[in-house]
Amino acid sequence: MHAAFPCLTKDIHQVMRRGAESREVPAALESAAGTLIASGMALLLKLGFGLVMRDSWLDQDQSEKAMTFFKDHFVITDPNALGGERYYQGKFLMRTRKAKDKMNVYMTFCSKPEALFVDTPFGPCLNPLAVVDTKTLDEEKAQALEENPDQVDLVIRFKDNAAILGLIGKEDVDIVGLLLDNVVQLTGNFGHLFKLGAIAAETEAALGLSD
Repeated sequence: MHAAFPCLTKDIHQVMRRGAESREVPAALESAAGTLIASGMALLLKLGFGLVMRDSWLDQDQSEKAMTFFKDHFVITDPNALGGERYYQGKFLMRTRKAKDKMNVYMTFCSKPEALFVDTPFGPCLNPLAVVDTKTLDEEKAQALEENPDQVDLVIRFKDNAAILGLIGKEDVDIVGLLLDNVVQLTGNFGHLFKLGAIAAETEAALGLSD
């Protein structure tokens, strides 16, 4: 588990930074209001993870690259599943330790399998917008999700809103240090910690942005 911590920090953090480079990021992220920070984080994560699968509908070459990436990281061989395959459907909840912060982001992968593909002039094509889904939640809904193990695989809890803004602004961070300093707490199924870190690392590598 300890070995997965650097992957979680370095690669997930970099994915968020790539998302932050998008022109779609609202200026509201600079606000200290928890609901706005949550909206900004939700957008950064969706854009960051979706970059490698972007613009695939009208570009055949990019469509093939996106499909390859998707199959490598989100398609799981399972003889018990219909057709012998299923999709990785990890569910992550990001919160702070202060309820008054109102900072709750729910991120899921492949939550709607029926929406993963669309028809294009050159055949079925991956819908990158359906691979990663993020949404903000109020405290009541976030707490209910956290208490339901069927709905959340891993909870990432930050110290407060200021800690989140500080992390996004840094080039790199050390998850071990954050854990020791009590800035971040992780609870849930740590197998998904490895998977999330791996997807983030491969997103960076596919974009040619990793060291």
